[in-house]
Amino acid sequence: MQPEKSMAPALAVTVLVSVGRHPLTGRRRRADRDARGVELACSAPGAKVSLLHAGVLDEASEAALRDYLGMGFEALTLIEQAPGADVLPALAERLEAAAPQLVIAGERAEQGEGSGLLPYLLAERLGWPLVNGLAAVEGVEDGIATLLQALPRGQRRRLRVRLPAILTVDAAAPAARQSAFGPARRGRLEVAEAPVVEDPALAEWQMVPARKRPKRLKIVKAASARERFKAAAAKAEGGGGQVLADATPEQGAEAILKLLREEGVLTR
Repeated sequence: MQPEKSMAPALAVTVLVSVGRHPLTGRRRRADRDARGVELACSAPGAKVSLLHAGVLDEASEAALRDYLGMGFEALTLIEQAPGADVLPALAERLEAAAPQLVIAGERAEQGEGSGLLPYLLAERLGWPLVNGLAAVEGVEDGIATLLQALPRGQRRRLRVRLPAILTVDAAAPAARQSAFGPARRGRLEVAEAPVVEDPALAEWQMVPARKRPKRLKIVKAASARERFKAAAAKAEGGGGQVLADATPEQGAEAILKLLREEGVLTR
């Protein structure tokens, strides 16, 4: 008989989840970035995923948190906090006790402060490295994780980071799977005890709903009639047009009429 091969230890991953807010209706839901983080954690090779939430629990929040359970989890750890409390000490104490290898969180919350500073404050408090813009966890070997980081314009960068580490997820991560109603109802919310620390700075703030600011129009400033004509005759950048430089008004008018005929605006 051949000796049995030793099984590699599972990768302990904790995903920080929060209660989101629908951008149109304002209804509470699972946060999009946090749900993407859960999906990414489930796709990591050899990962044993657990969910952790710190906040106020009411009927609407419970329904939103159960949407995470509907992604295929039997339990979610809940750290109940008072309204206006600072959740940083409670999360740091829980993570120190659980000692996961990876902590995944969304880049920012969809309601409340939404500053996106919580993962950075956790990393500073725990002394762990932090990687933002996570797109995929490719593998873990000898205590070092190979990550794929999303960069602007669709670019990707491969990083190697020593564990334990904190990772933040943005829109480049895979979309979350749908939440199943049955597992969401059967899942458990396990309450964990943690200290409640008031946030004195938050008590001094006044929060109001944000309003979308009007978009400023681009104003073409020209000192002479010739410059205004050149700005009007020039085609938008990236369209392959040409700027009429040093052209007479008659040549410019002919060029504009030709362009209108090509676009189908004029038929004669």
